[in-house]
Amino acid sequence: MTPLLARTETVLAELIGYPTVSSDSNLAMIAALAERLEDAGARVEVLASACGAKANLFATLGPDRDGGIVLSGHSDVVPVTDQNWSRDPFVMHREAGRLYGRGACDMKGFIAACLAMAPEFAARDLRRPIHFAFTHDEEVGCLGARDLVPQLAARGIRPAMALIGEPTMMRIIEGHKGCCEYRAVFQGVEGHGSAPDLGVNAAEYAVRYVSRLLELNEALKARVPAGSRFDPPWSTINIGRIAGGVATNVIAPRAEVEWEMRPVVQADQDFVKDAITAHEAALDAQMRGRDPRAGITTQVIGEVCGLEPMEHNAARDLIAALTGENGADLVPFGTEAGLFQTLGCDVVVCGPGSIDQAHKADEYVSLTQLETCLALLGGIGDKMCEPA
Repeated sequence: MTPLLARTETVLAELIGYPTVSSDSNLAMIAALAERLEDAGARVEVLASACGAKANLFATLGPDRDGGIVLSGHSDVVPVTDQNWSRDPFVMHREAGRLYGRGACDMKGFIAACLAMAPEFAARDLRRPIHFAFTHDEEVGCLGARDLVPQLAARGIRPAMALIGEPTMMRIIEGHKGCCEYRAVFQGVEGHGSAPDLGVNAAEYAVRYVSRLLELNEALKARVPAGSRFDPPWSTINIGRIAGGVATNVIAPRAEVEWEMRPVVQADQDFVKDAITAHEAALDAQMRGRDPRAGITTQVIGEVCGLEPMEHNAARDLIAALTGENGADLVPFGTEAGLFQTLGCDVVVCGPGSIDQAHKADEYVSLTQLETCLALLGGIGDKMCEPA
């Protein structure tokens, strides 16, 4: 084992020891990341969330200028509750060339590799900056990145490229759909079922709302972008949950509809949101016209933009040149990559480990994958030493 790989294993063991489940604080882990990066000579900022219990980290090695690359990963992990782990999920163990623990591949393995490489980067004559962006709450709607990216834009930080180290078995991913989740709550007015006109039936208006969503779902098929490589190639809407009512002889006083949209392009997301917002406003006016106590409210559970494949993508071309990979793929799962794309930089997803291991009991990343990741990061460091 090389000293660099051994250092990565040591760092990963430390990171797995922080139980950064999304429902809990990540501050201790962020403080540890900040200390390691500061020791390497990076300029480090810890950006607290509004609640104060979470934080993002943004750090830079190299010159203070435009360009360069962002290496990004999320600090939070999914729960281990009701999973049948063979060992303590927050104590890393090695077996048969694999490192086990919650977050090993999703995505503390990549973060550990970045931290292990930081002193190597610092020792080089960097002509372009290498940024580190480590976020909170990716698993529950990319909340940290949704705060961080606008902050970077407001400060005029303009990297040329971003590498999101989600587990892809080091395959290059250049696109994925967005994911937007909503809950529409219909407040009706209860009454006896024999006189439906004397109340406001929440379930009835929920059905009208869902009917419009189904119409929009069909309309999206006609909007499929030319050459789309997604499966299916168009944006989709899924009705995930409908609930409401009390009994067959009672006017339903309340109903809920939970639904999601997975847009291929931002224009489809805007199309659906504009249409369903207008329809909701019309239904809400009808309900309130019958009784001012009635109405509709919509809660945004999460809105994460997709990573749109681009014909010209310097990040894809760089990673391909360094890894020898031919071509790039699309994936069905979401990441923070699309948010970084809104900064105007070229973005790819590529990291150690398999998504098949993520979120499962006995999650692991192999030493071989970490070694491949370290080689890629080393190549990135070399490129950042070349003139822009």
